[in-house]
Amino acid sequence: MIVDAVVSGLALDSDDTLLDLCCGNGALSTLLFSRCRGGLGVDFSEALISIANSYFESPPEQAYILQDVVMFCENPTTPDKFTKILCYGSFPFIEHDRSELLLRLLKDNFANAENVFIGNCPDKEQMSRFYGDQPVERGIENDPASPIGIWRTEKEFVEMAERCGWQAEIHKMPEKYYAAHYRYDVILSR
Repeated sequence: MIVDAVVSGLALDSDDTLLDLCCGNGALSTLLFSRCRGGLGVDFSEALISIANSYFESPPEQAYILQDVVMFCENPTTPDKFTKILCYGSFPFIEHDRSELLLRLLKDNFANAENVFIGNCPDKEQMSRFYGDQPVERGIENDPASPIGIWRTEKEFVEMAERCGWQAEIHKMPEKYYAAHYRYDVILSR
């Protein structure tokens, strides 16, 4: 379901080159890279990049580098080759200021990237559906170090994207996706 959502949301095709930010161990990246010309995965976890390089690296079509994604986007390697960008499941763990900076950098430094897919974002309006009767720690919705990261309403995300020069469209996963009741995906376009 995730691969189908990303491929559809980005309109990913065989002519595209994908930049996967916060790629983790590369397991999702490699499935998506096989649907296009390939791409580059970037993550700050040495252990996860080591796994990606051990199991999925296949230069030049599939490469993975160890670097903080914001730092990478400030001074990207060959930014013009990327036509689509992905950040799946990790955007909520980037601090507020850095997440806006990242969106601006993507807009300014990746001119050929038509779309950005930011997946699996927790919806602040659905926190009660996630936590149920459990007590919720005050302020946890704004803590990027919490187990879920930063919760944003769909409106908050759209407004943040617009401040950074993007148009944002909210998408939902199919109901059978385990987290569909409290998460959404965002597709950014120029």
